[in-house]
Amino acid sequence: MKSPYILKNIATGRTFDDTGWMLNDPEYPLPSLLRTQYQKKQLILKAEHYGFYRFADWLPVKRYLDHSAAPVTYRSKELAKKLKIENLYITFNGYWPQKGALMETCSFKELEAYSVCGRLDTLEVNTLVVASAGNTARAFARVCSDNQIPLLLCVPYSNLDALWFGTPLHKCVRLVCTPQGSDYFDAIRLSQTICSLPGYVDEGGARNVARRDGMGVAVLSAATHIGTIPDYYVQAVGSGTGAIAAREANLRLIEDGRFGCTTMKLITVQNHPFVPIFDAWKMGSRSLPPYQDDTARDHAQGIDAKVLANRYPPYSIPGGLFDALSESGGVVNMVTNREIAIAAALFEETEGIDIHPAAAAGLAGLQKGIEQGTIDKKKIVMLNITGGGENQYKNGRELHYLLPNHIVAADTAAEELIRILKNDPK
Repeated sequence: MKSPYILKNIATGRTFDDTGWMLNDPEYPLPSLLRTQYQKKQLILKAEHYGFYRFADWLPVKRYLDHSAAPVTYRSKELAKKLKIENLYITFNGYWPQKGALMETCSFKELEAYSVCGRLDTLEVNTLVVASAGNTARAFARVCSDNQIPLLLCVPYSNLDALWFGTPLHKCVRLVCTPQGSDYFDAIRLSQTICSLPGYVDEGGARNVARRDGMGVAVLSAATHIGTIPDYYVQAVGSGTGAIAAREANLRLIEDGRFGCTTMKLITVQNHPFVPIFDAWKMGSRSLPPYQDDTARDHAQGIDAKVLANRYPPYSIPGGLFDALSESGGVVNMVTNREIAIAAALFEETEGIDIHPAAAAGLAGLQKGIEQGTIDKKKIVMLNITGGGENQYKNGRELHYLLPNHIVAADTAAEELIRILKNDPK
């Protein structure tokens, strides 16, 4: 059966069929993101009971998995009044049943997980490997557990508190931690070594078109609810993959023809002092500034929105964040921990639900954009709340935490990892 999409190499423009788990163009030796081009140029939403897969026309999936949920977009009243914005739309990713939001991991990382795992072939026998600072691991663990997809997570030990669940996980989910004091980059290094071993497959991060198209569902939710493409898209970024995905969804909506031809201005936000994207964009540089390991780890420990601490985001690569910001006339703002805390309190006071620090960083960046005059308060603003409702979800529930099967250093040799992973203590 012919695939409903083809892949395009952003650097060269070459298009080709997706013959499997393709993360790179096999005919191009240099780094470049791929992008999906769907046969269906107009998005037809499925019924609400499809959950996340309501948007399947623009998802590179082979199957629909159980228990998925879609983002919920609504027009803000109280927060909009406080910010004096005429048309503020909030796309909420999290747990807020009163609004119809049913993501039990309380994070928009579920959008990635349901898309990536839906792209996996049903006959896949290798174990999927995912590196994460916390929220992504929680989302993939829940999705893989519910659908019995073998998964190995690599997470820094200090981020273990993010791996909570409302119900126990299936044994198909395993966890390897890098030691106390390590960071997300160390977890990535470990995952790369594991992926070199037989029996394991790299999830791919930003290089996986399914991850980006899944995240792009947030913009599809907003545009189909509003009836038009927003003028501004606001989100805090660590890797910037969500902002890249927003840009790609914007392009598909323009091609659809029913939602206008607006180029959304990307308003992205970083948490000081971990601000490599902010620094590079301020300098007008396509290259990220050097970041010493010890300094980066210290800065990662010093921010409240810890999921934003990505040392090597897909910024410079063709089709990456630099291109997305450039094409959209985008902005990178920087906010402090104090500004994040104030924004979180403001959101709960006005909208009535708790939000994650990264989501609050997005709101703080929106406030800064208003103050700096980079946002026209009369235009349509989409605020992507990337996680929230955790307090409501946890209230009265017995929580189950995923504990590590192994704790190993990021630079552990492949031969030693084979021995360690074969001797699973659980």
